Amino acid sequence: MRVTALSFWMVVACSVALAPARAGAEEGFDTEHIFGFMIGTDVGTPGERELQSETTGRFGKGGGTYRALSQEIEIEVVPLPNFRIEVGGTTTLHDITGVPDIDDRRQLNFQGASLDLRYRLLDRERAPFGLTVAAEFHGDRIDETSGAKGRMYGTDLTLAFDRELIPNFAIGALNLIYQPEWARFEIAGQSEKSSTIGVAFAGMARVRPNILLGGELRYFRQYEGIGLGEFAGQALFVGPTAYFQLSERSRLTLSWSMQAWGRPTGSAANLDLVNFERHQARLVFGVNF
Repeated sequence: MRVTALSFWMVVACSVALAPARAGAEEGFDTEHIFGFMIGTDVGTPGERELQSETTGRFGKGGGTYRALSQEIEIEVVPLPNFRIEVGGTTTLHDITGVPDIDDRRQLNFQGASLDLRYRLLDRERAPFGLTVAAEFHGDRIDETSGAKGRMYGTDLTLAFDRELIPNFAIGALNLIYQPEWARFEIAGQSEKSSTIGVAFAGMARVRPNILLGGELRYFRQYEGIGLGEFAGQALFVGPTAYFQLSERSRLTLSWSMQAWGRPTGSAANLDLVNFERHQARLVFGVNF
């Protein structure tokens, strides 16, 4: 954990030191992409098109070796004011050995496709806060956690709020999250339904015209069944985020989170490594075209 955190901050420190200060940086915030695991309320301007690469790593379970890496390529378009559409495809890499209740496997597979729709209801420039509703629909052939083959469908519903706390210097965000999932595995023919609810907070501050630094705190509760049935476990994640506006058309976001506290149902453990991972990391690069 210390090595991971130290490596993250070394990358951030080097980037801050080497990044040029752009005198022409725009005032205010565009929160569409500045957060790592959360979303802001901005959705872009009509006619805008972006290509985005999102790499997510999840590491550590209750025992053995657990590494899961996903690479998603997305295309974002803004056809109408306040409305954004994003389509993407994901490839996953799993390296699992000796993890309780998960089969050992080392594999690289195309996971599936997704459709993300966002609509901004309130613009924080004209209202006390920004408000956006987002719905991401995904269909997969590989289970995100175990790497097992099957048919998986899910929806990530998010209600996002943000507000500029100090003009042109600090901004805060809140996400309310509901994620129902359905899976049918190929080998055993077993079906599973689950759902996750969560609340997440983030704060970002401008340290240079083109660099934002901050952090995210996210709390999740997982249940069996898509209707929040039997409680399965809970976890609290916390970690830093860094955003770099590389040029007028390109950007980079780095985020890392560790599970600071958690508990699976029926256990007195201090972490929930059954339903969640110990560490999560994300790197997002985007370019307008």
